[in-house]
Amino acid sequence: MFDVRPVDTDYVQHRAAQFRAQVARRLDGSLTEEEFRPLRLMNGVYLQLHSYMLRVAIPYGTLNPAKLRMLAHVAERWDRGYGHFTTRTNIQYHWPRLIDIPDILEALGSVGIHAIQTSGNTIRNITADAFAGAAADEVEDPRPWAELLRQWSTDHPEFQFLPRKFKIAVSAGAQDRSVVSAYDIGLRIVEKDGQRGFQVWVGGGLGRTPMLGKVIREFLPQADILPYVEAIVAVYNRTGRRDNKWKARIKITVAERGLDTMKEDVEAEFLRRRALFDGRDQNVVEDLRTRFLPPDFRRAPTDAYDAARAADPGFRSWTDTNLHPHRADGYASAIITLKAPGATPGDATADQMRLVADLAERLGHGDIRVNYDQNLILPHVHKSDLPEIYAALRPAGLATANAGKVSDIISCPGMDYCTLATARSIPIAQDIADHVRAHGLEDEIGKLNIRISGCINACGHHHLGHIGILGLDRAGVENYQITLGGDANDIPSIGQRAGAGFPADEVVPAIDRLLRAYLEVREDEDERFIDTYRRVGPAPFKAALYPEGADA
Repeated sequence: MFDVRPVDTDYVQHRAAQFRAQVARRLDGSLTEEEFRPLRLMNGVYLQLHSYMLRVAIPYGTLNPAKLRMLAHVAERWDRGYGHFTTRTNIQYHWPRLIDIPDILEALGSVGIHAIQTSGNTIRNITADAFAGAAADEVEDPRPWAELLRQWSTDHPEFQFLPRKFKIAVSAGAQDRSVVSAYDIGLRIVEKDGQRGFQVWVGGGLGRTPMLGKVIREFLPQADILPYVEAIVAVYNRTGRRDNKWKARIKITVAERGLDTMKEDVEAEFLRRRALFDGRDQNVVEDLRTRFLPPDFRRAPTDAYDAARAADPGFRSWTDTNLHPHRADGYASAIITLKAPGATPGDATADQMRLVADLAERLGHGDIRVNYDQNLILPHVHKSDLPEIYAALRPAGLATANAGKVSDIISCPGMDYCTLATARSIPIAQDIADHVRAHGLEDEIGKLNIRISGCINACGHHHLGHIGILGLDRAGVENYQITLGGDANDIPSIGQRAGAGFPADEVVPAIDRLLRAYLEVREDEDERFIDTYRRVGPAPFKAALYPEGADA
């Protein structure tokens, strides 16, 4: 199991001490809020609607029990007893006092956790497949490469003041579970002629101008990954717009300059930079591979698992829904959804985090993941241990059998917390989930992805939902647009706006009509919503949403 080196811990503690001095100057009035703003953003501290918010990095979504227990301790000691896991596999604390944040960073740093580059116009938290090292379909574990990129990008002197924030994702499965097409740079590990390399995507991003990225290199040898990524960021840093915040992302740079021009500049820059690399980065990768070795999987019968499935319908339903195929015989990856009835999507209490840490330590080879869908995962669980895990999760509200279902809704914090939000997200998500459960639709509908954002910044990634919901302000009234046909994994696509928005009290009825239209037109119970939508097109769904034809 990979863990941080002493040099990393020393660096994180140095940054915490530096920020402590900056906070002291802010509190005694030596720094104005305007002067303090860039300093706090460098340390993941936002000023939100009701308080400061601290965003903590969870690189490539990987935690161990000690780190998760520390996140629980921070929630209990300095916040309101919970944390919020995001679509970027970060965790956010929404109620810390500014005076306490240096203590929080120091405590986090003691186990190698930090908030560096979780904000600002720099390279943010590197993400990867949450099933990395476990998935049956992966080419290789992408986490050594994600860690290499994390080390390279942290405090990179050339890239601390980019035109805009910058995000990188790495994927290695036959199915892309990292949504590489929606990132500034997306990297897919592929094989060609017996050699492993990367398919490189560039220019993806959501927000007010959603775009899927484009392939800038079909195959890049693995040895060239750092100079090539560095070349992309350098070209963007040089040519990206700085005159307009909304046009400063690399997706706009690629769109305005054209992929061919961008590629020509990147390839030239790559040749210059590759000559400066002397192979030490590949030595780092080889070392990292030895630190991400798979656990010692045990061989044991699965009779207890099979018996529990036969005897307990609840356990059978949970295992039908919340398990992901594992590469090792007798094992599975268990998804712990943070979407129980009435729960805020992505929230976990301190007690829940400690329980998951304990289960991972005893029964999960000490490994925990945070996934893109705001859930937790035990990636390595022997099936014979699943009955015990399920029994422990149930009383904690963590055994909801809804992974990937219509009630497993992805949502940003919205106007309950965020100063940028223009509408609420959390209550809408809760109301939809409650409605489908109350009307028996959850199991009947099966796999369906709903994503909700409370503003155009799209932190809920609504563009990628099979059904997306965007909350906006219309003359002081919350109004919700619905998009259809987005997809984050199988066939990446941006959802299309269905028509006029709905006031808050009409969102649930509108979604209900949409779901019932799907049940009417699907071929059979195995045809997912997204597959039905692709087959029949938007017409029957728009007719259900706007029975009076008011789809302007």
